[in-house]
Amino acid sequence: MKNAVLSGGIIGILSILWIFAMPRFGVMPQKDIVAPAEYFSFIIPAIGLFFGIMSYRKNECNGQMGFLEALFQSFKILIVGGIIAVFGSILYISYVSSAGANIKDFSERIFGALIVGVLLAFAVSLLFTNKANKLD
Repeated sequence: MKNAVLSGGIIGILSILWIFAMPRFGVMPQKDIVAPAEYFSFIIPAIGLFFGIMSYRKNECNGQMGFLEALFQSFKILIVGGIIAVFGSILYISYVSSAGANIKDFSERIFGALIVGVLLAFAVSLLFTNKANKLD
């Protein structure tokens, strides 16, 4: 669990920094409009999951890891990172954002991030799976 908290914490903190940095670049969440810069935010969980699962396989699994084990660890990392990112979004909306930004626009982005995170979890799990699970 220590690996999931560390990797998820890094994803969450970087996501919060991204949320606070986007308005500085002139990007604000708007209904039905996604700025091209927002598409680069998927890099944060991709890199966090990649290095988190790589570290888990190397340190906890002695280099051998099955798909379900990697997927479960990926979901733990994403849950920790998601909780931190949602908390940061709520703080941003409540105390920093202008009157034009509302929670509905942010919640749509967070739900999109959830879907991207699940897809990345499957991809990274497949990438680091090297132990076959035999069903007899």
